[in-house]
Amino acid sequence: MKALVLFSGGIDSTTCLASAIEQHGKDNVIALSLSYGQKHDKELQSARKLAKYYNVRHMEIDVAKIFENADCSLLATSDKEIPKETYAEQLKTTQGRPVSTYVPFRNGLFLSVSASVALANDCSVIYYGIHSDDSAGNAYPDCSREFNEAMNSAIFLGSGGQLRIVAPFVGMTKADVVKKGMELGVPYEMTWSCYEGNEKPCGLCGTCRDRIKAFATNGITDPLMKAEE
Repeated sequence: MKALVLFSGGIDSTTCLASAIEQHGKDNVIALSLSYGQKHDKELQSARKLAKYYNVRHMEIDVAKIFENADCSLLATSDKEIPKETYAEQLKTTQGRPVSTYVPFRNGLFLSVSASVALANDCSVIYYGIHSDDSAGNAYPDCSREFNEAMNSAIFLGSGGQLRIVAPFVGMTKADVVKKGMELGVPYEMTWSCYEGNEKPCGLCGTCRDRIKAFATNGITDPLMKAEE
């Protein structure tokens, strides 16, 4: 069975890639990275390095045009500042709407593109690394279990039963994901999560805070932060 992994180069997708390789073998895994017009390409740089590390086929597709009118703080087309707060703090001011770093229906688009690529390359399963922390409080509604189940049904039906989604971490926290990755020997020092594109992680944006906490919960320091001590 061949598998396609939706691969950003961050903690979750890299752990997902390692899991897929463990299940299917590297020769049966394709890593797919999508550029969507973000303000920096640090994650994509990490994805390229990690694909070489794992010796898997790596594909890249640019879908930035789709989001050129979106006022999301992650995008190069937006002049919004990226919040330096936890997602919980950000949600206090959103009136139930997603946080400002939510890219409109990004995972829906990514999974749809992945489905087409997977079918064209004889893959029968798509892996992606959503987890419960990202969907908490509706911060990223396209990371929820309900969303995953709906997309899985749509892709299975739309592919004539040829393709399904596997989201191994959908019921797990980010700390659980890190624990799994440690068991798999994931080189987390090669990953990138920060929403800023500087030489060093900012340590303050929502994803940096979640990342640092996930490692701390497992009794270790984030290797990217440790390297800067």
